[in-house]
Amino acid sequence: MKLNWANRITILRILLIVPFVSCMLKTNEPALSDGVRNMMRYISTVIFLVMAGSDVLDGYLARNKGQTTRLGSFLDPTADKLLVTCACLLLASRRAGVEGFLLPPTVVVLIIGKDVLLLIGFVIVYFITSRLYIAPVLIGKILVGLQSSMVAAILLAPEISVIFPGWIWFLRFLWWSAAATAVLATLIYIRNGSRYIEQYEQENVSRVS
Repeated sequence: MKLNWANRITILRILLIVPFVSCMLKTNEPALSDGVRNMMRYISTVIFLVMAGSDVLDGYLARNKGQTTRLGSFLDPTADKLLVTCACLLLASRRAGVEGFLLPPTVVVLIIGKDVLLLIGFVIVYFITSRLYIAPVLIGKILVGLQSSMVAAILLAPEISVIFPGWIWFLRFLWWSAAATAVLATLIYIRNGSRYIEQYEQENVSRVS
């Protein structure tokens, strides 16, 4: 199967997670100087922004250039979930988090918990219907935007907070907005999955009768 540009960009985004995590793990490395640790955070920020930008680009190519594929429909949300999961876990840890701006554990649990529940739901739907059901909804895209903004805002917080002392309050708004949106998205996906199963069962009943 020949990969189109949208899928290639998505795969590149997945591969960039490795250097992103590697650099993040060095941002608080005691053996490194302050300058090197800051440089690692800057590099992590650039890599993250490139990945976020590639998400917009591959989405544009898929929708407007006729490059939508089943593989892309699976890879794109997978890339988003891998990136967000890694970023949230790192930014909530003392090892890789930004000092003074650690992501609250509750926010991490709600955001990652949403993806865990969706994975379980995906498996349940597949076992019941024997079909791969992937149906993106608008709130999912909103959540990705909030999460990306949240991660970038945390990574740049030490510099921005010098200019805007109240930056921590904006960060808290982003944290809890992303968490609340994750909960709402979970409920919507559960509703849509339940409806899909009901529709499938009704179709089977109609065929039998």
